[in-house]
Amino acid sequence: MPTKKSPQVSVSAPARRHELLRTAAEVFAEQGYNATTVRTIADHAGMLAGSLYYHFDSKESMLEEILRTFLDELWDGYDAVLDAGLGARETLQALVTESFREIDRHRAAVAIYQKESRQLAAQERFAFLAESQRKFEKAWLATLERGVADRVFRDDLDVRLTYRFVRDTVWVAASWYRPGGQHSPEEIARQYLSMVLDGIAVRT
Repeated sequence: MPTKKSPQVSVSAPARRHELLRTAAEVFAEQGYNATTVRTIADHAGMLAGSLYYHFDSKESMLEEILRTFLDELWDGYDAVLDAGLGARETLQALVTESFREIDRHRAAVAIYQKESRQLAAQERFAFLAESQRKFEKAWLATLERGVADRVFRDDLDVRLTYRFVRDTVWVAASWYRPGGQHSPEEIARQYLSMVLDGIAVRT
């Protein structure tokens, strides 16, 4: 009596593409973009370098898609917050929380962005990085300035210095945060905000 063979489960092209991007992001974040070759990514993905070109024409294409996906999702979340009509304090809280959620979803992409964006932004292909940074800075500064004007934050607050502090201390979490750890992104954001706001909220 012949043995019945189990059906083979094939991975769809979109799923494989997503998997390869995730692998590439981890390698870029760990080794640096310039030091990473297509062969390195293929080795980590368990495939031949030539097979990788079936999905992507270059490592530049992979990096662009990784960063665009991260920034598109970031701005989907940020725009929802900024359009919600919240007060300045609530907007700041929501932006910080959304930032930690993005670190949870795209930790490797955030690490790449921090390390590589300044150099990459000088290239025409990655000009969208500089535009996103300008938009990011404008949104955060406007929130802090509104908070000062509404007397929610101290009137002696240096908003640009505060923006840099909040920006750097939030996004540096990508260097130590690991998804599935002891604390959720929301809990980390809550703890972080309790420290920040005690320093900039109006004392009553």
